[in-house]
Amino acid sequence: MKKLFMMILLFSLTSLMQAKETKIPELKMTDINGKTYRVQGIKDGLLFKGLEGKIVFLEFFGHNCPPCLASIPHLIKLQKKYKDRLAIVAIEVQGLHNTQLANFAKKRGINYTVIAGEKSSVMVPYIRKRADWAGLIPYYLIVDTEAKVRYMQEGMIPEKILEKIILDLSPKKEQKKAVKK
Repeated sequence: MKKLFMMILLFSLTSLMQAKETKIPELKMTDINGKTYRVQGIKDGLLFKGLEGKIVFLEFFGHNCPPCLASIPHLIKLQKKYKDRLAIVAIEVQGLHNTQLANFAKKRGINYTVIAGEKSSVMVPYIRKRADWAGLIPYYLIVDTEAKVRYMQEGMIPEKILEKIILDLSPKKEQKKAVKK
């Protein structure tokens, strides 16, 4: 498990160093409930306005992708457990329209932010270009509490590794709380 985590960390840091810096205006995305999120590309990351101080898991997923579907229960559990310090933002990229995605999310009991590709059209090409993302899903960008991208990963990430990342990126006082529980 440690070896896998170290491989993911090494790959992520290498990918981050290769990411191209691109100046763009503020990106807007609207979730299935009508809430608009503004995202600003910054030198080393992504600033999610309104989610400052939280760890953000930005996931690109598909409604027809077996590993994506297998990840949903893990993400639900993590969002519930770490709701005060974690924000999961999932963008569906296999073509579900907003209403279809809302029904999908309700059926699966998703408790985190879900956005249809049609409501985030600028974000997908921006991430493809900046992170050299080939379009494979699931694809994760994990942003720390200071808006810096710390991990990028194509493919499913096991729940235990995601939880370790949350704990590693949490401020020290939050780490101590987690140990006491």
